[in-house]
Amino acid sequence: IHSCAAAVPPATNPGVVLGAILGLAAQQGREKITLVTSPALRSFGAWLEQLLAESTGKEGKALIPVDQEQLTSPDRYGNDRLFVSLHLQGDTDEAQDRALAALEAAGHPVVRITLSDPYHLGQEMFRWEMATAVAGAIMGINPFDQPDVEATKTATRRLLSPDTPDRPSEAEPLWEEQGCRLFADPHNAAILSRAVEDNPSLARYLKAHLDRLTPGDYFALLAYIEMDDTCHRVLQAIRHAVRDAYRVATCLGYGPRYLHSTGQAHKGGPNNGLFLLITADDATDIPIPALPYTFGQVKAAQAQGDCQVLAERHRRLLRLHLSGDIVSRLKVLQQVITDAWEGTSK
Repeated sequence: IHSCAAAVPPATNPGVVLGAILGLAAQQGREKITLVTSPALRSFGAWLEQLLAESTGKEGKALIPVDQEQLTSPDRYGNDRLFVSLHLQGDTDEAQDRALAALEAAGHPVVRITLSDPYHLGQEMFRWEMATAVAGAIMGINPFDQPDVEATKTATRRLLSPDTPDRPSEAEPLWEEQGCRLFADPHNAAILSRAVEDNPSLARYLKAHLDRLTPGDYFALLAYIEMDDTCHRVLQAIRHAVRDAYRVATCLGYGPRYLHSTGQAHKGGPNNGLFLLITADDATDIPIPALPYTFGQVKAAQAQGDCQVLAERHRRLLRLHLSGDIVSRLKVLQQVITDAWEGTSK
């Protein structure tokens, strides 16, 4: 705290130095802040994800945090990345260290931060809070508000309210196959339908959607499903397949949690995100005491409300709804993506 005080000159102030790196990197198009943590600090990435995205994702600008994306060879990355290594002394991952060294050798910018003790995590949080404020000043935005988070809340309340006269019902699916239903707003549906022409299929719709990715974009996989190890492994495999095929940054968020972190950047940041939102049938549902809806209905309204706001912001969005066994359906999705893009190079 003392080293980040206002009296400390900027050149030796760790919060200001880190903030300047983040802000200047964003100005140079390296706004995908790729977090690389040693094993013991893995959960710290989720905290940083919320801090960076919600604080800076507004007015068409953002630092896009990329958390838990496994490192790969340098040629799989574009020129939009800033890698930040957060390492706890003695907590060694040799494969990770080799990958970071290869990135540095290839010319990618890598910031290395080492914590000598787990109890220093609190001061590291303070450094990042200071740095985020500095980065926001450099980017010309106010890091202390969250204007676009409220948009989805408003849409959700409207969908749940019995007093809303024009509450939309479930739309007709764009396509249905193998327990998977695809949904899109009229604008995205028209683009995707033209792309698949007269031979529609789950694979062709998904490929048409992902083929809209261009250099400098990011892919966000947003899953309103249980965050268990089995589902997480499959979702991670999907995001990595997309990264390797299209050489773009990838983000994995769980709904509705992400609405209060990266959701701000999705809606308020630059229009360079491509979104695949996954919903699923609830195996069980629980009524909410004294309210006329269930927890499952609230979750569904949050997903639908976010889709509405993303569509209003002209985002590239496709929703995939899974019925039946979720893990099996996710593996179908993984296989479809692997089959369609194996060996793809852009």
